[in-house]
Amino acid sequence: MLQQPQHSKDLARLPAKPVDRIIEPLARFLHVEATSGILLLFMTCIALALANSPFADAFLSLWQTPLGFTLGAFELNHSLKHWINDGLMAIFFFVVGLEVKRELVLGELRDLRTAALPIIAAAGGMVVPATLYLAGQLGQPGEHGWGIPMATDIAFVVGCLAVLGTRVPPGLRIVLLSLAIADDIGAILVIAIGYTSHINLAALFLGLLGLGVVRGLARLGVRSVPIYWIVGVVIWLAFHASGVHATVAGVILGLLTPAHVWVSAGRLHAIVQQFTAYVEGERWSNEGKNHAALRDIRVAAREILSPLERLETALHPWVSFVIMPLFALANAGVSINLTDFGEPVAVAVMVGLGVGKPVGIVSFSWLAVRVGIAKLPEGVNWSILTAGGILAGIGFTMALFIAGLALEGVLLNAAKVGILSGSALSAVIGSLLLFWLLPKPLPSAVLSE
Repeated sequence: MLQQPQHSKDLARLPAKPVDRIIEPLARFLHVEATSGILLLFMTCIALALANSPFADAFLSLWQTPLGFTLGAFELNHSLKHWINDGLMAIFFFVVGLEVKRELVLGELRDLRTAALPIIAAAGGMVVPATLYLAGQLGQPGEHGWGIPMATDIAFVVGCLAVLGTRVPPGLRIVLLSLAIADDIGAILVIAIGYTSHINLAALFLGLLGLGVVRGLARLGVRSVPIYWIVGVVIWLAFHASGVHATVAGVILGLLTPAHVWVSAGRLHAIVQQFTAYVEGERWSNEGKNHAALRDIRVAAREILSPLERLETALHPWVSFVIMPLFALANAGVSINLTDFGEPVAVAVMVGLGVGKPVGIVSFSWLAVRVGIAKLPEGVNWSILTAGGILAGIGFTMALFIAGLALEGVLLNAAKVGILSGSALSAVIGSLLLFWLLPKPLPSAVLSE
């Protein structure tokens, strides 16, 4: 078989740029599975350190800095923390919506029988923690925080699994990631239903009308992303004014994003072949046709990926390495005293995450397997699933978000202590159990034989 000359290989790549020497190693580092979890943990530690240092007042007051603008009679002015939690986190929830749509259309959740175990396990992992929380807080001032221990933080779970490497059975990875996606769906419903009050029907109608416009533009074949961003901002403003949390708009927009490609691989190949024939035929002199041919290739190359895949690929690094760490920095800063760990709200959250999550996941999974509507994946037994259920007790990002909606003041401070300690214990105990239960990797000498 003839090898392609090196010169031809070089021509098949874009010209190198000096900045690539910096960008390429950074890009490789950012693609490591555990990186986003490590950065999130690092920013959490910084927030905790500053909140418990002599600079605590300055650090905590920074997030209350007013930021906004006035345009005629229209005024939008909020604290920096509000812009992060309601503005930037809308992009986070948009990506969550994209991930949910991908799993429902193309992933593990598209087949009901395959998805039965993670969906039922996720239901148990939401119902039991909320029940245990309410058992300790019903009728108490912290009662409204029942949704705090319900969701799993996918970034930290992925980071813990990445540390264990190839020892993790693919079945366990799929169950935990699908469970986290199903958890996100539940958390979104909790935010939309449980933490919404004082609905402004006119603003809500405007937001729903905007969603209809998005759907109509997609049906008409409009492919321009900037147009959707403009409509999306209007929808966000309408939801923000309606009383329904604005991040819900991000989720719905993610779910409305098309998951199928517009240009097939065969069509792209035909367009490229036509362009090649055009160049080789020495017709590369008509400037109008030149631009038209290049435009066709550019559009076809872009549209061979679905809008969902393009947006998820483009936004995921920003969410993982900018928005979530910034959210952690703004929200994880809590002044901690030893007495805080005994606060009823903190205990209720810790019990919900550390006990309720694994009990709910394992018990509901056992019932599903027992009645025959689900089965354990290959390589996963009940001990391993229990360890994975403990790991799912890491509720960091979504738990902090819901805590900010449900509680305030001293109660919010106690809830944050419970979230941080409960998530840390779940991460450590779950990882150690998996390390102990999972088969040890074979020595390299054995693998080479």
